Amino acid sequence: MTDSRASVTAAPNAGAVPVAEGAPAMVVVRASVAPLHAEPRVSSPQISQRLAGHAVRVQRVDGDWLHVRGEDDYDGWVHRGYVGAEPSGGAAPAERRRVSLGCVVREGTSGATRALPLGAWLRAGERVESGIAVDEAERRRLFPRVPSAVAATAVERFSGTPYQWGGVTPWGADCSGLVQTAFWVHGVSLPRDAWQQAEVGVEAGRDPTATEPGDLLFFSERTDGRITHVGIALGDARMVHLALGRGGYGVERLDATDDAYVTALVGRFVTARRVII
Repeated sequence: MTDSRASVTAAPNAGAVPVAEGAPAMVVVRASVAPLHAEPRVSSPQISQRLAGHAVRVQRVDGDWLHVRGEDDYDGWVHRGYVGAEPSGGAAPAERRRVSLGCVVREGTSGATRALPLGAWLRAGERVESGIAVDEAERRRLFPRVPSAVAATAVERFSGTPYQWGGVTPWGADCSGLVQTAFWVHGVSLPRDAWQQAEVGVEAGRDPTATEPGDLLFFSERTDGRITHVGIALGDARMVHLALGRGGYGVERLDATDDAYVTALVGRFVTARRVII
């Protein structure tokens, strides 16, 4: 019924070696989306993703695989093919960077095009062919640090998103990936997994139908109560989430007693948390 993002985490491989002296301590994702794996092999589970333009810190190396840590302090293995060294001049000033809201860009006037998901950073020489990318000032204006605005972003930007374990974009995401990205767009950094997100903010009540827009609702299907699922409250007893049981995006009425899925979900409710006070 719900998912269990908390059950897989990455760990350094026994055969991996520390980053050699003189090797880049930081690399930047150059692919639109780089899968983050639990182990240094392509067949291991994807536990998260890193998006274009985001920097990660290299901790260990195992052949063509790098054990990295992102800005959310989440570790995983990424293949060298997805990343490159930081530009020699460093990253562009924050106010000049542009973030994708979902767009197709072209390198210069005659270069190749590529699609970028919500949350990816554009390169300095890329121009938007279709869709939208905004600078930091416009991002702050369009996406204020307001709980109801975060809830609206989750509904609008992730509508129709399929469920994908470890995903963080509208191209495919899991429950905590939706939450992390929706809040990030509004300038609020959250941990990656649902159980980690449950440790942020303040308690917002034990009645899932009485929460306010932007509150996080946490659920567990484990006997020890460890959090396995999260959604964002919309007010009026509604919640938006990405769930394996729905195949992806869903807006639920948590007071819909005639819906067997909702009844089971509410029965697993643990607590609500308010992140933006």
